[in-house]
Amino acid sequence: METTTLRRPAFRRLATGRALTFFGNAMAPVVLAFAVLDLGGSAVDVGVVVGARSVSNVALLLFGGLLADRLPRTLVLQGAAFAAASTQAAVGLAVLADRAPLAVLLVLSVVQGAVAAVSVPASAALLPLTVPPEELRPANAYARMGVNTGMIAGTSLGGLLAALAGPGWGMVLNGAAFLGASAAYGLAGRRLPARPDAPVERARPLRELREGWREFVSRTWVWVVVLQFFVVNAVAAGGIQVLGPTVADGTIGRTAWGFVLATQMAGALAGGFLVARSRSRHALRIGVAVVALDALPLLALAESATLMLMLVAMFVNGVAIEQFGVAWDLSLQENVPQEKLARVYSYDALGSTLALPVGEMAAGPLAERFGVRPTLLAGVVLVTLVTVAALCSREVRGLTTRGPGADGGADADAGGSAERDAEGGADRADGVVPVA
Repeated sequence: METTTLRRPAFRRLATGRALTFFGNAMAPVVLAFAVLDLGGSAVDVGVVVGARSVSNVALLLFGGLLADRLPRTLVLQGAAFAAASTQAAVGLAVLADRAPLAVLLVLSVVQGAVAAVSVPASAALLPLTVPPEELRPANAYARMGVNTGMIAGTSLGGLLAALAGPGWGMVLNGAAFLGASAAYGLAGRRLPARPDAPVERARPLRELREGWREFVSRTWVWVVVLQFFVVNAVAAGGIQVLGPTVADGTIGRTAWGFVLATQMAGALAGGFLVARSRSRHALRIGVAVVALDALPLLALAESATLMLMLVAMFVNGVAIEQFGVAWDLSLQENVPQEKLARVYSYDALGSTLALPVGEMAAGPLAERFGVRPTLLAGVVLVTLVTVAALCSREVRGLTTRGPGADGGADADAGGSAERDAEGGADRADGVVPVA
């Protein structure tokens, strides 16, 4: 089955576009952080610039999901990638010409967030259209392996270029990667049939957003896991993206930090091979549990661990990230109707990333007030506690997915848990629970 999945042209081209997109996205925060430091900025300045991307991303995520459910998803992806290519290349050239003050880097960060907000829901919701339902598990695993390969290259080159040639070259390379992604998305669209689920007449945008919200909150396991990642992503963003470069500058160095980040993606790549062959029907339970391993890199940074220990912590964390990532995508794709999937993905992304600006912008001031080590150790405790809390949910523990090769369509209830069905499934009208 895995070989058959890789032979599908639309899937290959979509996976290629995603890999190139994440190559650029992985390099972006690394070169941005070091560009700010090269301008004489502090950890607080790094947090503001990196956090601006998340603010922009959060502000436009719902709009991105709505666009992806209303327009051809490949067209949305193609346009977003081209916009990213243009801005990355322009700012990279400005950095190389020493004409990019902190304000220009801030603008680039905002544009990056806006482009990601438009493309993320479209990319995630498009994948189920490129393969039959029984190939969703290996397709998700292989697509994420391509993403992780791109991120390995992006983070490695980001650290190397920042150390050897300067961050401007990293931004120019980002532009070329996004241009390639735009071309790949365009080619993928030519091999896809028209979406059979797209209604002839569309409701008003606000009504469609409300429909997506009802779909999101009707499944307890969805908003519980999103709340978990509300905390986990904030802690990881502040600890890894903001405090990580600061610690690395005073310990292992920039080049080594780039390899540390790349090792995390190497672990995710190895995890992809494992999960592609998994036959567990309780994928979400396992994925949520191993999220606790997000605490390992924070602990290594807090203790100023040796390079080898940091590499091991990041690799193990990468394997765990992939177990969760595939389990989450598979659970959503098998349980949410295709015509509402992008909107549910946008609410998922909104809830999971809403705390990122807070985490990124708070990490610097907290570290200056309490110290880097206590701030990182507090993150370790938070990640552990929120993971235990998510596992207390009966719906998270009980949700099942179809096993590989199982028959069935991609309707809303395929592979759903018995617990969710007993509670009324997607038709509950009284289950509106706000996502923090």
